[in-house]
Amino acid sequence: MAVVLVHGVRTSRTMWRRQSEALARAGVPSVAVDLPGHGTRSDERFTLDGAVDAVADGVGGLGGRALVVGLSLGGYVAIAHAARHPAQVAGLVAAGCCTRPRAVLVGGWAVLARGIARLPDRGAWLNDASARAVLGADAAADLGAGGFSLDVMADVLREVATLDPVAELAHVDAPVWLVNGRYDHFRGDERRYLAACRDGRLVVVPGATHLVSVVAPVAFTRAVLEAHAAVGAR
Repeated sequence: MAVVLVHGVRTSRTMWRRQSEALARAGVPSVAVDLPGHGTRSDERFTLDGAVDAVADGVGGLGGRALVVGLSLGGYVAIAHAARHPAQVAGLVAAGCCTRPRAVLVGGWAVLARGIARLPDRGAWLNDASARAVLGADAAADLGAGGFSLDVMADVLREVATLDPVAELAHVDAPVWLVNGRYDHFRGDERRYLAACRDGRLVVVPGATHLVSVVAPVAFTRAVLEAHAAVGAR
């Protein structure tokens, strides 16, 4: 069983270096995809349809069925993909996305994003400095190795505002793992998400924050490998 990894907003597939290396050591084939507007596809506009297609193409390239793992924006996209392409999904790991994208929340982020975009460097220094201060040099380097997408937020917020992940999870037959850092600010609806799953479980990583795969790579990778073993045994 293969694994497809879906990154968060403004970063790229390079954020999955630690997981990609661990999966390779375990003999698990995997691919980390770039979403439209990010990494190798930074010249494209982000759309939800394009993002779901990117995941579908990644799964198709690995045999047509996989464990799909997404963090933050990637988690929202992975849930949407699972609802639209159930035959491709052996299992779903949705991390850092357990808050429904309500209009008030998305609107607040949009105001902040517009303010940052008006900075002389469009927020490049702030983005890099924040990543290094919070995550450390190595993790920040993984996040930024594919380049930071500084102009994508308006498109992402517009598209994410159309999502209803709770309703989408209700249509996912595959087993679902909801993985959140203990101190993630995107945990507000995790119990509602879990209740919506037909076959779900919640994993909370102690001490971790929103970017759980980066700040707690060992614990997060263990959760992915346990999910992989479970879907492989079905």
